[in-house]
Amino acid sequence: MSQSMLHLVCPHAGCHATNRIPENRLTQSPKCGRCQQALLTAKPMVLNDLTTAKVIQKNDVLTIVDFWAIWCQPCLMMAPEFEQAAAQLPTVVFAKLQTDQMQEAAAPYNIRSLPTMVAFRGGNEIARQSGALPSSQIVRWVRSLG
Repeated sequence: MSQSMLHLVCPHAGCHATNRIPENRLTQSPKCGRCQQALLTAKPMVLNDLTTAKVIQKNDVLTIVDFWAIWCQPCLMMAPEFEQAAAQLPTVVFAKLQTDQMQEAAAPYNIRSLPTMVAFRGGNEIARQSGALPSSQIVRWVRSLG
């Protein structure tokens, strides 16, 4: 029986290599083949104009992107909650995209209100949730996505 291989983009600045990982190794702290750092950090990675599309389109694992802006008070209030949720779901990729700074990267996702979290898997949007949430509700929402 062959095991399922998943693509996972390295979250570390300067690397962002796409790695192939056996699905059953996701819980075993897989490391990047290029930079040898952890692929799953249980912390949100910061996206930019160069990394956003790659992370969203190449990751086969559930990827949650928080679209936010520096002037958005609810976004700033939710930031530590988003970090706490990431710490509780170590096999899910959490990422943040600052829409006022990275307008080109954010444009294809038609974000109409902030903050908005969008769930992706294998390049496809599978759900979105607008409004600031506490970490417990973020975790519940992410777990409901399977």
